[in-house]
Amino acid sequence: MHGRERVPATGPLLVIANHSSMIEPQLIFGMLPRRSAFLVKAEMFGGIVGKLLLAIGQIPLKRGEIDRKPLLTAVGVLKDGGVVGIFPEGTRGAGDVGAAERGAAWLVRASGATVLPVATRGTLKPADGKRRWRPRVDILVGEPFSPKVGPGKTGLDQGTEELRGELAALVKTLDDWRTENGFVTP
Repeated sequence: MHGRERVPATGPLLVIANHSSMIEPQLIFGMLPRRSAFLVKAEMFGGIVGKLLLAIGQIPLKRGEIDRKPLLTAVGVLKDGGVVGIFPEGTRGAGDVGAAERGAAWLVRASGATVLPVATRGTLKPADGKRRWRPRVDILVGEPFSPKVGPGKTGLDQGTEELRGELAALVKTLDDWRTENGFVTP
């Protein structure tokens, strides 16, 4: 992991990260030096796993539905000076942050939280579908920043694009570093 020292020690912090596999949430949760609550798809909250997720403070989110409860819960965590993690892409994909949902920008606007971008690479299963033993995984923590998300839909759209652009640039920086050092991306 590179840049862990950039994680602010105090204050409301919204962690935004790229998402290409089921392992990134656990990796990021584990590497953060502060307790954090991630917005996690509601489907994960069944059975023993669901009880564990709730016990460690994770927030269930119904994807594809308008449900303000998880967002308001996250705002409460942030306003109390806590850490919330979100994957702006909204679902797993290539992890290049080609698109983003508005939730992260809404959380910034509602809470005034500082944003910490985090890029991960090496977690995506190879295209040939073969299992990799002990893959090289890298995490790069970017510089914290404080975007100003304006009012209305236009403000959310502009804020979303700013967050997406910052995270995508960090992923590219990590990809370039991996290429220079002879590591295969994804």
